[in-house]
Amino acid sequence: MDERKMQTTGSIIQNLILENRSKLSISGVLDVLSFDDQVVIVETELGLLTVKGENLRINKLSIDTSEVIVEGDISNLSYSEKELDKKSGGFLGKIFK
Repeated sequence: MDERKMQTTGSIIQNLILENRSKLSISGVLDVLSFDDQVVIVETELGLLTVKGENLRINKLSIDTSEVIVEGDISNLSYSEKELDKKSGGFLGKIFK
């Protein structure tokens, strides 16, 4: 299973550069799913990336170069798998299961 995952993600390069917890540069971005001043959710080639903090803003968004820059007081970065999110049916799917 690890070999299969390495084959599917082996050619994908994604960089996260966090400068002083105030500027986050993300490459390999497919789409920005939602954002406000506390949470930014970005769909990347390696899964969904959730950025949490305060006073967050998207400074640069370029789908052509697959790059996003988020600025603000960043406190948390977390990934979730795209496949797991689709299979679970989301929050309501878990409640009515």
